[in-house]
Amino acid sequence: MRFKLIGMEYVKRLLQKLKPLLNKYIIAITVIFVFIFFLDENSVVKRIRLNREISGLKKEIRHYEDQRNDCIKKLNSLHAGKDELERVAREEYLMKKDSEELFVIEEEK
Repeated sequence: MRFKLIGMEYVKRLLQKLKPLLNKYIIAITVIFVFIFFLDENSVVKRIRLNREISGLKKEIRHYEDQRNDCIKKLNSLHAGKDELERVAREEYLMKKDSEELFVIEEEK
């Protein structure tokens, strides 16, 4: 019997301490806070995830811009002279003149 009274007294004291926190305005503010941060279509959690995705896409854009600039430089060098065009044709596409023989040596990995 004594344990039940001590437990009930503890619960009553705890409720007395929590009574100011159970104010209807505080409950309303807490509900709105939870809604805005977690449940809303434009929630903070969703915004953080989308910002991460945006930063990843920006890195990807920079990578492709660099790749495009390299390709433009190669294209300009090919238009610059016949020697460069011939070098690229021989090295990358294994082309040869009619009077030449071509030997391809593959390295083992």
